[in-house]
Amino acid sequence: MSNSLELRDLAPEPAEEWRRMLAFVGWNQHDRLAASQSIETLFRRGPELVAQTYDYLLHIPETAAILGWEQSGDQSHLAERRRFFTVWLARTLGLDSSDEFAYYLFRAGKYHAGHGPRQIHTPPAYVTGSIGLVLAAFSQFMVEAGLPSQIMGASMAAWNKYLAVQLNQMLLGYHVAQVLDQGSIPIRCTLFGRLRAQLHTRQLLIHIPQGAQVRDLLQKFFDYFPQIRPDALERVWTAEEKSDSLWTAVVPTYIPRSGWRVLLNGRDLSYSGGFVVPLQIGDQIAIFPPGR
Repeated sequence: MSNSLELRDLAPEPAEEWRRMLAFVGWNQHDRLAASQSIETLFRRGPELVAQTYDYLLHIPETAAILGWEQSGDQSHLAERRRFFTVWLARTLGLDSSDEFAYYLFRAGKYHAGHGPRQIHTPPAYVTGSIGLVLAAFSQFMVEAGLPSQIMGASMAAWNKYLAVQLNQMLLGYHVAQVLDQGSIPIRCTLFGRLRAQLHTRQLLIHIPQGAQVRDLLQKFFDYFPQIRPDALERVWTAEEKSDSLWTAVVPTYIPRSGWRVLLNGRDLSYSGGFVVPLQIGDQIAIFPPGR
C-alpha cells in the first residue's frame, strides 16, 4: 500500500526553482552592485514607467481586448493594475531575492493564466514581451540620464539576468494553472481544517483526462499549491533504473505525512486502494490535514 500512496514528478517548488535559476544565471553580489548603480535613475522614472506601460497596453488592440479595454479603459481596473505594477516595480528595484518574492511571482503567473480575481487570461507571449519592454525602458532611462556607458552596460547585464529569472517564475505559475484546467472531467476537491485558511478556499475544481488516477489529480493539486508541501508531504529519494541509461537515477518521491488523509467519495484511500485508484465522472475528493 505504501507504494500506492507515492507521488512523483511534481513541478519545481517555487522557492527552490528561484534559487536554482538565480544560481544558473550567476546572479551574485557583483550583479547586485552593478544593478544598484542605476536604481536611483530608474526609481525617479518609476511613476512614468507605470503610466506609460498601461497607456501602451490600452492602445495595442490585442492587449486591450485581453484586458477588456476595447472601447476604453475601466478606471477602477486600471488603478488596480497600476497598483500591482507599482508594487512589483518597487520590489524589483529593491533587488528582492527572497523566497517570499519567488511565491509572489509564481502567484502572478497563475493570475495571468486566468486564475486571478478578474479571471483574465494573458497569453505568455505578452508576459514575455512586457518583460522585454521593461528592459528597454530601463535602458532608455539610463541613456537619458547620461549614465556612463560602463555603468550602463554592467547594469543592463545584471537586470537582464534578474528579470529573466523573474519571467521563469511567472511562467512556472502560469503552467501549473493551465494544467489544473486541462482535462474533460471536472473533479470537485473539498478542503478541510487549516487548509481552508492557508489556501483561502474551501473547494476547487481540478480537471483530469479520461483514465486518470487519484495521484494525477493530487499532482496537479500540490503543483498548484506548493506552499503546503512541507506540511503535507515527506520527500524521500528513491533509486530508479531506466532502460535508456547505464546509470541509476535518484528521484524525489512524495508520501503523505502522518495524519493527512485523502478521501475518495468518503473512503480513506490509505485503506482503500491508494492513489492509483482511477477517477470517474461524479467522483469527489476530500483532503483532511491532521488536527482541526
